[in-house]
Amino acid sequence: MASSNLTAPKIRSMKGQKRIVCVTCYDATFAKLVDEHVDVALVGDSLGMVIQGLETTLPVTLDEVIYHTKAVARGLSKAHLVADLPFLTYQINDEEALRNAGRLVTEGRAQSVKLEGGVRTASAIARIVQAGIPVMGHVGLTPQSFHQFGGFKVQGRAEAAAQAVMADARAVQEAGAYSIVLEGVPGELAAKITADLSIPTIGIGASAACDGQVLVIYDMLGMNPDFKAKFVKKYDDLAARISDAISTYGAEVRAGTFPGDEHSFHS
Repeated sequence: MASSNLTAPKIRSMKGQKRIVCVTCYDATFAKLVDEHVDVALVGDSLGMVIQGLETTLPVTLDEVIYHTKAVARGLSKAHLVADLPFLTYQINDEEALRNAGRLVTEGRAQSVKLEGGVRTASAIARIVQAGIPVMGHVGLTPQSFHQFGGFKVQGRAEAAAQAVMADARAVQEAGAYSIVLEGVPGELAAKITADLSIPTIGIGASAACDGQVLVIYDMLGMNPDFKAKFVKKYDDLAARISDAISTYGAEVRAGTFPGDEHSFHS
């Protein structure tokens, strides 16, 4: 990761000027591929589901996020790098939140950190920001609250629920975050929050009303044919293409046609 990467202040300044493009990323190879095309690369705790095969993000550890963040950092030279604070790494107390955010920066080489929650995590956000670490917020459908929500459900449909999400978004901004992810909220609510805040909103399942968008790279590339979600657009069908390529490789090995002479060394 070079010193020319987009900074948190630059991302914040894009509000109302340019839509922010963000994708999740978990290794150096993908990082190199996305670097030219996105503004933000997010090492999300979604790695637990798409990399590790877990049902939720809850078991993901800080050490695992640090490992993947270091890998992604090696592949970036332009995009801003943000990393997730996993479950129970910031909820216990603000000092522990700061310590763990610091590890993502010093060990993982993240440029900013992301944590879920609004009103209930505002003090942790403020403590991290006061120490000089930029924070991206995350409200609405917060995957680490999977059990509390009773699953991955859209948040903010009822008036009281919408007011709660708005209060969370305002608390995140007041705590000093430079941007905020809105996940799984109705488009009308996303539009109101985006208009209300002075920091950019980055949507996932929150309509085009947001200042930017984020998708899980494995989802947008169609690498998991079993995963179907209304908010995901599949820009390719890599699951089928990868399967076909591996099938062809296997057939050539079994037939003895690979490696050919052009793939072999000679004395």
